[in-house]
Amino acid sequence: MPVIRPRVAETTALGAAYAAGLAVGFWKTYNELRVNRGKEKEWHPAMDAERRKKLYSGWKKAVTRTFDWVE
Repeated sequence: MPVIRPRVAETTALGAAYAAGLAVGFWKTYNELRVNRGKEKEWHPAMDAERRKKLYSGWKKAVTRTFDWVE
């Protein structure tokens, strides 16, 4: 799954602005918003499947060890 960094980093604020603009009729359709969307950069996974599996397994083990850390 590629990772895409949008041109606008403040996507939460942008989403709120889009919702407000739609609510008051500034934009009529979602298609009007789509023209504003853009990506700054895109990355594609390149890690070997066996290495990814090993690292993911280690990550899950670390997360499991944090369960019940604080009572």
